[in-house]
Amino acid sequence: MHAANVKPKVNWSVLYQLEDWWANWLGAGLLLLAANRVISTVPKIAKWQSSLSQALPISDIIPLLSMGLIIGLVAAFALKIMDKDARGFLIGYPFVFLLAVAAYIIGAQETLSLYGFNYVIWALILGMAITNIFGHITWLQSALKAEMFIKTGLVLMGAEILFNRVMALGVYGLGVAWLVTPIVLYVMYWLGTRLLKIQSKSLVATIAATTSVCGVSAAIATGAATKARKEEVSFTISISLIFTILMMLGLPPLIRVMGLGEVVGGAWIGGTVDSTGAVVAAGAMLGKTATEVAALVKMLQNALIGLVSFGLAVIWVSRVERKPGESRPSPLEIWVRFPKFIIGFMLASALFSFILIPGLGDKAVNDIIKVTTALRNWLFCISFVSIGLDTNFAEMKRLAGDHRPVMLYILGQTFNLVLTLAAAWFFFSGHFFPPIR
Repeated sequence: MHAANVKPKVNWSVLYQLEDWWANWLGAGLLLLAANRVISTVPKIAKWQSSLSQALPISDIIPLLSMGLIIGLVAAFALKIMDKDARGFLIGYPFVFLLAVAAYIIGAQETLSLYGFNYVIWALILGMAITNIFGHITWLQSALKAEMFIKTGLVLMGAEILFNRVMALGVYGLGVAWLVTPIVLYVMYWLGTRLLKIQSKSLVATIAATTSVCGVSAAIATGAATKARKEEVSFTISISLIFTILMMLGLPPLIRVMGLGEVVGGAWIGGTVDSTGAVVAAGAMLGKTATEVAALVKMLQNALIGLVSFGLAVIWVSRVERKPGESRPSPLEIWVRFPKFIIGFMLASALFSFILIPGLGDKAVNDIIKVTTALRNWLFCISFVSIGLDTNFAEMKRLAGDHRPVMLYILGQTFNLVLTLAAAWFFFSGHFFPPIR
């Protein structure tokens, strides 16, 4: 009787043994260091036209390598605590980091950057090219920690979702970003599973979230929530990047031909172009107002990453993976599946929106976010190099050979374009609501 009343002990070890929690601790540490100005500058690769010395002056090499060394040592420490191969990571990490630097340099070339060929694309290309030529390199495998780096980057990204800014467009922006997104997500999932009959529901959900929310970041977050295979996530990212470039270049001239104006056009771009960087670039082709509106709509969509990931985690545990006759999953089972780094993403947004903005002011917070954004970009670049190096080409060829996933993206993005245009015109044209100032 007495033994039956003994409560099970809480397993606190998950807080330092799971990668998701380490993404939170590392992200929180970087945010605190930046907020307290311990980290006040981050080495950057400058835009360049014809001379590599413009991209990386000799004076910047030591700071850049020092940053890479610190990132590597901190990551190795986390891996050691998680009982993973920290020594193997340190052996392969320098190569991964140098490849990330190369990708950043190529992506900073002005002409390539103008047309959307940024560091993300080159990181994947360089990584995949090396794997395709030399095969999977054994001594590199322990250094390919794509998820840890990108999850930490997503925690940092949360700081960029500021409540006062995302609400600058009021209910108009919410109408475009938060009404259209769940509709597109649901319709694409239905198309993929019912009409196209794609067997992997995780792949369908990842493609749907990538299209409807915010591209690469959504692919990583929803892939984690639905336990998608890494090849499925890589394939989705590849499709997204290709169509992002096409839409970034194609939408601005189409908007001019249609005579939509900067506000409606910017809202359309923000709600449909997958990548935040491409959204800003496409908006800039129309004008300053279009850039601001597009960026704000995209920021509103980015804010949905946490909610979408949580919703998919619940659906996957309670419906997709639940076998006939099984009882409904407990809250604990849902909690175990939930991607924990999303907690850091949401808390970072709340901290910067409701504590730092009122306490420090916009300018000080902007300076902090410049630092954390630069750090996030480096973590993302390292992650995408790792994804490229870890790509299974046989699986990628199989996915590419089955045209249904690509067809799903095309159908879903077409629906997204039509529905978002209708919403942008309804909320921003001035025919139904007062125009924004």
